[in-house]
Order: sequence, then C-alpha cells, then structure tokens
Amino acid sequence: MDAVSLAIPLIEMTIAGAIINASVHFIPVGGAPAAMATSTGVGTGTTQLAAGAGFTGLMGAAVMAATVGLSLTGIALILVSGAISSMIMLGVTMLIGQLIYVFGVGVVPAADKCEIDPITKDPQKPYVTPGTTGHGVPTVCFISGLIGAALGGIGGALAYIAMLKLGLSPALAGMLAVGFFFINAVLASYNIGGTIEGFHDPKFKKMPNGVIASTVASLLFGIIAVAMAL
Repeated sequence: MDAVSLAIPLIEMTIAGAIINASVHFIPVGGAPAAMATSTGVGTGTTQLAAGAGFTGLMGAAVMAATVGLSLTGIALILVSGAISSMIMLGVTMLIGQLIYVFGVGVVPAADKCEIDPITKDPQKPYVTPGTTGHGVPTVCFISGLIGAALGGIGGALAYIAMLKLGLSPALAGMLAVGFFFINAVLASYNIGGTIEGFHDPKFKKMPNGVIASTVASLLFGIIAVAMAL
C-alpha cells in the first residue's frame, strides 16, 4: 500500500475517535441514582450506554458495508446506517426507561440542570423532587441522546470503514472497531466524571478536553492498525 492509502485511514480513525468522544457527552446518563429515579437520565453507566448504542451502529454499518462496498455512495450509506441504527437502539432504550419511570415508579420526567426545557419551554424545577437531581428522561435529554447516538454511530462506522480500507478482514475490522469504540467511550466517561444530562448540562463544557484526549489516543491506535496492515 502507498503512503496515501495508509494516511487516509489513519486520519479517518483519528476523526472517528474525536466524534465518538464528543457523542458520549450528549447522552443522558444517570448512573446508579437514575436507577432509583433520583437523577435525570437512563439508569446505567456512561460507557455501557454509549457502547451499547455504538455497537448497534457498528453492526448496522457492517451489514451495510457488506452490501454496498466502499464506493463514495457506499461510504455515505454506511455512515447513515450506523447513525440510524445507533439512534434506534438508544431511542428505544430511553423510551422504555421513560415508561418505567412514569408508569412504574410514578415520577414526572424533569431535568435538574435547567430551569426551563430548552426545547419544549416547560418549567423543570417545580417537578424535581426535593433531595433528588431530577428523574426520568425529559424532552431535552431525549433529543440530546438521539444526537449523541447519531454521532456515535457515525464515529463507529467511520472507524470500521478506515480499517476495511487498510485491507483488514471484516471480522478483524469489526473486532478492532469495538475495542476502538470502548477506548474512546471510557475516555469520555472519565472526562465527564459521573452523570450528565446532555448538551444543557454544565459538564458538557468539558467536552473539548475529552475530544483532545481521544484524538491523541485514536491517532496512536491508528498507527498500530496501520502497522498491522503493513
């Protein structure tokens, strides 16, 4: 392979890592408190939720790649497939969680990090139970989660495409892409440091630091992948 054929996948993997890290900051993760409906978001960890959505997007991208190939049109379809697959997974997860919170636990979805929902303009604070940091998945969190899922799916699909371009088999490319996604999801999780409601959460401002860390880590990962392809 010539230098250009190696450099392009390396650049794509570096960009993919930055996108994946950014995507995680959009996803409403409530952690253990949310599992008890005492915090806004889905009741699981950042890495688990982001990786679940990312893996689904990655599988969708892999299926599409096997069908359309790596032409320009094919790459566009692969990226779209990854984004949509990831959005469906996370959207269904948030919807089912919401139904449980509302009809099972009996709480009103409310965000703690904003006075008014930026999308619906509904007041939030009056519905936050004292002693909690919100509950459920209010509209702003749901929309933010869908944006994050789309970005995560695109990032995962782009990493998979880059590895296919290096000449790796689809099976090996898929395995490496999963590991690649986990590396960047964990870096984002450390950067967030706990729970986050979405793009309206003050912790969202920490995203540039996470993106820089993932850019460096993804570049190193890409160099190793390129070396494997030689």
